[in-house]
Amino acid sequence: MRLTEFTELLTTQFGVSSADSMLRDHVLVELGGRTGAQAIEAGIDPRDVWVAICRDFDVPRNLW
Repeated sequence: MRLTEFTELLTTQFGVSSADSMLRDHVLVELGGRTGAQAIEAGIDPRDVWVAICRDFDVPRNLW
């Protein structure tokens, strides 16, 4: 998944301000205790970050 697609999915699902805060502040345990931004910086595929966020926030699976 490209970063632009990830960003679009995140903002569509959660809104611009919530998506930005979520990416910077929410710790994703399944990605080593990193925030989404840290995980992406560490080279983790944005698709994996998206799926981890979806799991944490109970996004319907058909939107993953």
